[in-house]
Amino acid sequence: MQGPESELPLIRQYQDWLRADTAGSEPDRSAFFTDALIVLDTNVLLSLYEYTPAAREQVLDALSSVRDRLWLPHQVGLEFVQGRHRVIAERRKALNDAPGNVNRRLGEANKAILAARELVQGLLVKYARDAEASEQLASEISSQAVDTLLGEWKTALIDQVKALKQDHDLAPGSVDTEDPVLPRVAALFGENIADPPSPPVVRQRVTEAVSYRFPNQIPPGFKDAGKGTPLSAAGDYLLWEEVIDRLTMPDGRKRLLFVSADMKDDWYQPAEHGRAARPWPSLMSELRNRTGAELRIETPGHFYRGVDGFLHAEIAAATYDEIDRAAIPPARIEITEEEAPLTPHPPELAEAASKAAGLDGYAAALLDHLFVWWLIGVTVQLGRREPQEDEPLVSIAAAAWSADAEPGWIPGDALRLGEWPYRSSTRIAPWFVRSLGLLPLEQRRAVQRLAAQQLDRAPRAEP
Repeated sequence: MQGPESELPLIRQYQDWLRADTAGSEPDRSAFFTDALIVLDTNVLLSLYEYTPAAREQVLDALSSVRDRLWLPHQVGLEFVQGRHRVIAERRKALNDAPGNVNRRLGEANKAILAARELVQGLLVKYARDAEASEQLASEISSQAVDTLLGEWKTALIDQVKALKQDHDLAPGSVDTEDPVLPRVAALFGENIADPPSPPVVRQRVTEAVSYRFPNQIPPGFKDAGKGTPLSAAGDYLLWEEVIDRLTMPDGRKRLLFVSADMKDDWYQPAEHGRAARPWPSLMSELRNRTGAELRIETPGHFYRGVDGFLHAEIAAATYDEIDRAAIPPARIEITEEEAPLTPHPPELAEAASKAAGLDGYAAALLDHLFVWWLIGVTVQLGRREPQEDEPLVSIAAAAWSADAEPGWIPGDALRLGEWPYRSSTRIAPWFVRSLGLLPLEQRRAVQRLAAQQLDRAPRAEP
């Protein structure tokens, strides 16, 4: 808001909430590239391991143009050196697993296409008595024709995966012997790195985060509450406090440009009718009130385009494509009933799901492996808990309407009268029934309620 109204106390006090863009207006943006303290979040530095060598070189050259104003918080530096192996290993695993995943999904597609053909053939024979049309479909959509078509697509997909492998120059072991990124990052920051906060300061900040800020959903980082240890959950807040300390020093700048790919609700206020998602206005206000500095938050793609535009760095269009792709959160792994027996469940996920389902104190290790994965998925699906970062998407049902049930599932009347509402119209997964037999009465009823609520959301097959 401009003009005399902007000086009115109410408007001045709540200026960050009244702005259409809490990252600051575009005319002011250039000042953040020429005069601000610049802090790169951990995800921005780790992305350097995900770029191809040519794109990485361009990005590092662009960062060199602002090196005199870059500053590395201890929390970011610690997460960066600890996370290098993980980023490379995850990328390598994704690329190595891709051919098998392509084969599996195309195999499922093959079965689905032939099943759809058989369905239509049955309808033609039953309702039109048109055996000729049925045979025509069998000829046009034969197993051989489907194999040929999907085989061409499989080749195209696998070729792309091979090209991706060739474009990347890093292997998991390379970060210990010939890491091309770490020395460049170290040279980029030089002496502009923070000392570790003292243990008493860290303890006090972790307590502040866990006991006050997280329960009241005060950004940043409140979405990490309950993830891992209190110390690891408080990482974003520890970073925030380090930045505040730096800006309150006598030589502290009056602008902060924070660059991060993290756009979760604990950094960005969700979109509302007539307004897009934006960095939380309370972050702007807190930084100004405590340090006198103005804050701007940008995604990596927006930031590098700003470096290019205001400081004339040379970044190719293909490099921007890599920057934008690396900033997109990876697709969640999907756990199905077929994959669950082969996939270990993280103990922390099993514990969180057990608590959310009301199974406190019960050892998940005693239950069927499929049941534990189902519990992990259903507690998120029904809103009993928030998914943890990188938590797989679980697509497992404990019960189905009879027409949709898998072969071998148990009739619903096998469950006790009064505990299961759909005894005559459902079938129950055998692994679910086995695990129910291990649970005390109240806990058995609790998980059956979850299964019934999940079933209520499932569409019924048309008769």
